[in-house]
Amino acid sequence: MHGREPVGQTGLMMSKVETLRCVIVDDNPGFLDAAANFLGHQGITVVGVASTIAEALSCVAQVRPDVTVVDINLGDESGFDLAEQLAGGPASPPVILTSTHSEQEFADMIAVSAAIGFVPKVELSPEAMRRLLAAG
Repeated sequence: MHGREPVGQTGLMMSKVETLRCVIVDDNPGFLDAAANFLGHQGITVVGVASTIAEALSCVAQVRPDVTVVDINLGDESGFDLAEQLAGGPASPPVILTSTHSEQEFADMIAVSAAIGFVPKVELSPEAMRRLLAAG
């Protein structure tokens, strides 16, 4: 018996279809590493990371992710501004905003932003991301 059963190949293809391709944007290198490692071990394919709006726009244009997770506070830049720019761009991936601050602190701005929703950094998970994507 040489070769593999087609069932194994089908199972492999199905897992690829279900895998979310994600870009993470945050100005904190420690969080970028931790989030990429955590999400990667939970079945999310992190295809890029960025720490500025310019890096994020370039990265998203190159890798065309299924979703982009964006920190609200990007140092001197705003995650809200990035969400707007991504929404108007050619790739237009859904944006999930995140922060160490509570959602209530930014509720009005989140509601009118181009993002599909918000997940606190401590609750960032594939399940939370998929829930927002399904609702968005």
